[in-house]
Amino acid sequence: MRYAEATVTVVDPRSYMTYQPFLPEAAAGSISPRHVVVPLRRVVRGAEVLTGRVTSIDQDRKVATVAPLVGEAYELPFDYLVIAMGAVSRTFPIPGLAEQGIGMKGVEEAIGLRNHVLEQLDKADSTTDEDVRRKALTFVFVGGGFAGAETIGEVEDMARDAAKYYTNVKREDMRFVLVDAADKILPEVGPELGRWGKEHLEGRGIEIYLSTSMDSCVDGHVVLKNGLEVDSNTIVWTAGVKPNPALSRFGLPLGPRGHVDAQPTLQVTGTDYIWAAGDNAQVPDLASIKAGVPAERAWCPPNAQHALRQAKVLGDNVVSGMRGFPQKEYSHSNKGAVAGLGLHKGVAMIVMGKMKIKLKGRLAWYMHRGYHGLAVPTWNRKIRVFADWTLAMFLKREVVSLGAMESPREEFYEAAKPAPAPAAKVEDKADAKAKAS
Repeated sequence: MRYAEATVTVVDPRSYMTYQPFLPEAAAGSISPRHVVVPLRRVVRGAEVLTGRVTSIDQDRKVATVAPLVGEAYELPFDYLVIAMGAVSRTFPIPGLAEQGIGMKGVEEAIGLRNHVLEQLDKADSTTDEDVRRKALTFVFVGGGFAGAETIGEVEDMARDAAKYYTNVKREDMRFVLVDAADKILPEVGPELGRWGKEHLEGRGIEIYLSTSMDSCVDGHVVLKNGLEVDSNTIVWTAGVKPNPALSRFGLPLGPRGHVDAQPTLQVTGTDYIWAAGDNAQVPDLASIKAGVPAERAWCPPNAQHALRQAKVLGDNVVSGMRGFPQKEYSHSNKGAVAGLGLHKGVAMIVMGKMKIKLKGRLAWYMHRGYHGLAVPTWNRKIRVFADWTLAMFLKREVVSLGAMESPREEFYEAAKPAPAPAAKVEDKADAKAKAS
């Protein structure tokens, strides 16, 4: 657009964007958490960034209501609207999940998981209670897709390294459990690599239970559908995602699973001034339809490969809409998938035309790191991430738990709170008699 032709306003409850493929490595300490996020105000310098939430949209008046971090909500007028709210963890009404579960959608959760796991090793190393020790060293992961398999692979790697520094904790004392309702893990890379990934994780001592689910986890007592029961302080939930539930309040046409119903041009169905893309959009996958997949089942999957490319088409289409030009349809063929399962371990499927190249082990791990290292936004973050990886080749992994970060003011509060009032002094009989006389 030309200078001063339009004002672009970004509303987000966070002032940064999270590069989610790096969350498992951040949880394992391979990448600094600060290098997994990109500050919006630095990246979108030509835009106005508002830290808050959109609570409602009035399409007739073309006004959005914004609730900022502090103060009263206010109305924000617009001419064109882009819906890109992403997805949240898909959960179920499982007893105990809300109280015990740890998600993996944000960098805060990745940091929390790392601190929590190392804290469990501290507990196990210092206790003499066998039940407490067993519960601390049992780690349950629910969900065998990319997020679940990568996270358990990275965390197991970290715990194995950390155990070297503990007197009373060995890798053999730990129990890692991966649960999935499907009959396979890593479906994104195909059945062959999925089987290899399963065998590889099992070879590292990880128990994998497929075609089953979790019935409850009250107070850390995990009950699986197949009858297995374990006690665990660590329950990581990575069982898929769903569109941001706030979409239901905006009066937009939604698909059967809650996604915004969008056309191949990324315009929201029934409008000419609203676009949607990414994990919250139901966009027809024209490449799959062309390949013969029925249109009612051909939707772009919720992954970064599509979201990044949709964003470019959407940006062009918004400008075309402003100027009355034709809209361009989004079409992209799958280029494959890569996944890391810990240090020097991974799987990769590269699609080149009709040929699929399947890699596993160290070479796939290099592909995983190379692809995501180049895909993370801004050269600032690319350089910092590659620097983290390079230093890790020569320096040992950090195994420090900073669990106190979750309540950093607690120690200061204890030191600063008023001292209790002294107890009233009880006078003995001699003092009382002397005062009376």
